[in-house]
Amino acid sequence: MPKYIALKDPYRESRIYSARTVTAVILVLGLLGIVLARYYTLQITEYEIYRTESERNRVQLQPLPPKRGLIYDRNGVLLADNRPSYILSVVRERVDDLDATLTQLQELVPIADGDLEKFHQKLARSRPYEAVPLRFRLTEKERATLAVNRYRLPGVVVEAQLLRHYPHGTLFSHALGYVGRINEREAAQLDASDYRGTFHVGKTGVEKYYEDILHGDVGYQNVETNAHGRVLRVLERHNPAPGADLTLHLDIRVQRAAYAALGEQRGAVVAIDPRSGGVLALVSTPGFDTNLFVNGISAADYSALRDSPDVPLFNRAVQGQYPPGSTIKPMMGMAGLESGLVTPETTVPDPGWYRLPGDSRRYRDWILRIRGTGHAPQVDLNMAIAESCDVYFYDLARRLTIDRMHDYLQPFGLGQRTGVDTTNERPGVLPSTRWKRAAMAQTWYPGETLSAGIGQGYMLATPMQLAMAASVLASRGERHTPRLLQAIDGRPLVAPPLDPLVAAQQNWQAIYAGMHEVVHGKRGTAKQLAQGIQYEMAGKTGTAQVIGIAQNAVYNEDEVAERNRHHGLFIAFAPYAQPTIAVAVIVENGGGSSAASPIARKVIDTWLLGEARSDG
Repeated sequence: MPKYIALKDPYRESRIYSARTVTAVILVLGLLGIVLARYYTLQITEYEIYRTESERNRVQLQPLPPKRGLIYDRNGVLLADNRPSYILSVVRERVDDLDATLTQLQELVPIADGDLEKFHQKLARSRPYEAVPLRFRLTEKERATLAVNRYRLPGVVVEAQLLRHYPHGTLFSHALGYVGRINEREAAQLDASDYRGTFHVGKTGVEKYYEDILHGDVGYQNVETNAHGRVLRVLERHNPAPGADLTLHLDIRVQRAAYAALGEQRGAVVAIDPRSGGVLALVSTPGFDTNLFVNGISAADYSALRDSPDVPLFNRAVQGQYPPGSTIKPMMGMAGLESGLVTPETTVPDPGWYRLPGDSRRYRDWILRIRGTGHAPQVDLNMAIAESCDVYFYDLARRLTIDRMHDYLQPFGLGQRTGVDTTNERPGVLPSTRWKRAAMAQTWYPGETLSAGIGQGYMLATPMQLAMAASVLASRGERHTPRLLQAIDGRPLVAPPLDPLVAAQQNWQAIYAGMHEVVHGKRGTAKQLAQGIQYEMAGKTGTAQVIGIAQNAVYNEDEVAERNRHHGLFIAFAPYAQPTIAVAVIVENGGGSSAASPIARKVIDTWLLGEARSDG
């Protein structure tokens, strides 16, 4: 059978070739069209978008944090300044692998777990291309290590910034307060634009109260960067406005004298200039080093402060609420005189105890334990103040009633916040029938009035309130809101005075005379202060019970645990004729006023005689 040989079909091959050519051309043209369309989109339609993105990669808007205002005492001694410090930060958008970068950084420099936690919190709130701080206060060696490895750490930035520093540390811990790193709650409350590039904010004290004045206004600069984020040049700059410098009424000499006099004792001292209300000293012991808090205190250091039985973080000067004891007797005397219930010559029999009509209970005078009898057969106002006669003031309190006592004592600054320009001030308690009904839903009993008449029972006052009361006495009724701030950027501030406490001059003089006898009288309860004194002082001692004592029981301090012993209190002002300083002192569990009165003497000596002038 013959075999057929297939012949070549040029026509069919031509058609296949043409079809393939057309398909290839269409495919090429389609792809070219896609490229042209994309090119058109990039160059024409979305030009501005990508131009902006390009500029964002090349040109960065960087915040310039303002310099925090400085704080000085009344003599120009620097109390809070700013020191340069190097900060390790990370720009997330320039880091390929954040976890790997953080691991590398931990191998190069020590980074605490707390720093990492705060970094991630800040990272979650940060804006694009914002440098987020990871480590503060880099050492010179750590900076050198990071500089050597910079080529393999894109997005890692080391920059200088001013950080808060407190040269005197513990001495002004409660007066100044401190700044600390902004936490999540504060970040939600602060204006984000005002705090761009700022990592710290005032936490307590003056630093917090005057945060708006100290902070300043943020600036910014446009800078050109390369692909690694390194700044090549500054294109535009708007300088930040620094925070205002503050001058305080505080006197470092007086502050140091008060702190040294308290020593290891738990207590507080507040000194006020009665002419202006300026706070000359505000001390609470024990204190703490405020520098520990600036960049985040370590867990070990914070636990030591938090768990200490002496509670060093507690500002006793404005937060401590104590029974004022006999320190309120001069104010009680004024209430009696002004109400017309007593005169300076009015006398009360004093057997060493007092009994309410129709009540068998005896309310003892403190002198009964010592002498077995009272201060004298008959006691007048001068003796009652000088020797701190409880019986006299039991009788006066009964005649006044608790509500009139409340109304007369309140203008001295008791039972309400003084308004001093610091944080966390407490109001104390100035009891009344209305107060007890509101606080306890109970009626008031006559025996409670007697306790309140000698500053015990429900009555509580802060050292700041007692200093204000002493200031009102010193100025014969002039009242000022206590003020720490004296001037802003050198411009003096004068706080408007409060409504005066109007009283007859002879009544003021009667109270003055009794308080003068406390120190300079032969039987004054603080007569030991007069030894070697170079001026005249008016004062009033006070002792506040910490634990209750049964009616027939005898208080023996040696048998009482140290923290159950009486508090010692003392208020004073000097010079007697024209006072320029009023002081309140409390010594917790000091056993009595003898622990507090020498401290007041040292504070007043320093103010009037110029002792302890060294500012070192």
